[in-house]
Amino acid sequence: MNIILFGPPGAGKGTQAKYIVKKLKCFQISTGDMLRDEIQKNSEIGKKIINDMNDGKFVNDEIVNKLIENTVFDPEKKDKLIFDGYPRSLTQAKNLELLLKSSNQKVNLIFFLNVNKDTIIKRIKKRKVLEKRSDDNIDTILKRYDTYMATTRPVLDFYSKNPNFHEIDGSLGIDEITAKIDVFLNV
Repeated sequence: MNIILFGPPGAGKGTQAKYIVKKLKCFQISTGDMLRDEIQKNSEIGKKIINDMNDGKFVNDEIVNKLIENTVFDPEKKDKLIFDGYPRSLTQAKNLELLLKSSNQKVNLIFFLNVNKDTIIKRIKKRKVLEKRSDDNIDTILKRYDTYMATTRPVLDFYSKNPNFHEIDGSLGIDEITAKIDVFLNV
């Protein structure tokens, strides 16, 4: 089963992805984690990524799409992918559709965790203390949130027509969101 979880930064995608991975014995594909790994390696790509992230921008689609392609074509992960925060743009959504089609896979479920800006700010402040992420400062988060909402509107429109699309109130508590997702996982 392949699942997409999307929503603004701080919506709880990573938390829910970890739950689904454990429940379904799948692989979490977090572009954020992949990008932070490149930053840790201090590669040329990593330097470009950190500049974009710190400016509140999305990382270049070409970079992200290449990282995703390697994962989609990994035979061990076939039909066991939980996309956490990907796709973030219409270009990425169309790229994912092509990659899955050419690897004889499909998206089984799509969850949009819809959260307002005030809730995001509270969560990011808490996450910054707990996880000590360099990209978790309020100015950066507000830019990322606004960029996300502007860039992701076409992705939301693209996926909302899919019968496997489900919008979930992301301002609910973790267990409440998990329970709503479970309804669809247990079908």
